[in-house]
Amino acid sequence: MAFIVTARKWRPQLFEEVVGQQHITTTLKNAIQNNRIGHAYIFAGPRGVGKTTTARILAKRLNCKNPKGGEPCNECDACNSFLKSQSLDIIEIDGASNRRIDEIRTLRESVKYAPTSGEYKVYIIDEVHMLTTESFNALLKTLEEPPEHTIFIFATTDIHKVPLTIISRCQRFDFRRIELNEIKSLLEKIAIAEKIKIDDESLTIIAKKADGALRDAESIFDQVVSFCGNEIDANILRQMLNLIDDEIYFQLSDAILTKDFKIAFDISERIYSNGWNFIDFINGLIEHFRNITTVIVADTTDFIEASEVNKKKYYDYADKFSEGDLLRILSFLSQTQNELRLAQNQRLKVEISLTKLIGLEKSSTITEILAKVNSGDYTSEKKKSKITEKDIESPSQENKFQIKIDIPKNIPPKIKEKPNIPIKKKRTARS
Repeated sequence: MAFIVTARKWRPQLFEEVVGQQHITTTLKNAIQNNRIGHAYIFAGPRGVGKTTTARILAKRLNCKNPKGGEPCNECDACNSFLKSQSLDIIEIDGASNRRIDEIRTLRESVKYAPTSGEYKVYIIDEVHMLTTESFNALLKTLEEPPEHTIFIFATTDIHKVPLTIISRCQRFDFRRIELNEIKSLLEKIAIAEKIKIDDESLTIIAKKADGALRDAESIFDQVVSFCGNEIDANILRQMLNLIDDEIYFQLSDAILTKDFKIAFDISERIYSNGWNFIDFINGLIEHFRNITTVIVADTTDFIEASEVNKKKYYDYADKFSEGDLLRILSFLSQTQNELRLAQNQRLKVEISLTKLIGLEKSSTITEILAKVNSGDYTSEKKKSKITEKDIESPSQENKFQIKIDIPKNIPPKIKEKPNIPIKKKRTARS
């Protein structure tokens, strides 16, 4: 049997199997059960989040012979014919390759014909924003008042390119990016079913690389399995995807605390030798300090997209950085990010920036200084650092590096000179 990619093999066949879009699937099931089915829907959202999959489940449920509440049965003749791509009542159209007005005119003529076996004739138009302006105009009247047996389902990744006249005639559903933990949970379920051993760190790497798109995560998963086999290791995964090791960021944050300037050049050499992108490194560094800021401000790791091992490392920084220092670091890195895109020698720019970053001293806010003054700590520190006349004449061990100043004892007083004020002459009667 031919190999089937994970994205197709594990494609949801029921509304309850759709990941991360419960606000949409629940609405559609309730609409079906309450007999409030619209004549046109438009699904908008980023790539790989389930728009076309949800459209297919909806179309299948509308023509299902033995539905189970709001779900299709996936066993009747109508469901089986659709699963085998043999249904004549559910027509899928690619908007990118059928964007001209001639194809839309043909579609408009076919709408008039009744379904062959099902209750509805469903048209699924994917990437509908690719249609031309003339095609949209030709579709307007049919879309506003279609036959009772016809339903349109549009899917698009760029809703802003769809005319408002089309959107106003449809029920709009906005799909969201799928959260990291939801992607990890599904990939773990797939790995168990496929008898593939994978750890939490590897799942986190794949989920972050997918950037909220489940289809991308499943495609990366297939690629990783082809490379690593049935046992996936995080280090090998980073080498395959050529990702920057997270340990570099922790080394740099530790170097800021210990003022180890050598780390800046070690990191630069490692990035250059591995062929990593310097801009990607700065982007990851900004995210790294953002995670530290989140831990310090919110006192939790729930807002961090990282593995459990790295979350514990981030929590160790809770009392090592202040909010003011982190804001200075993030501001400096944001400026470096903009300057790096225009730099001719990016490696040199990164080395200089990292050296400055490590050299940043800790700052104190006015509130902290006032708190020290009120508690007496600031006064005691000031007394310790004060140099007395005795220390000048015979420096103590603590002040032996202070500069000795010879002050002459007999200094003649400075004579104040009277200012030369011009005297105005009185005017006489002759003058």
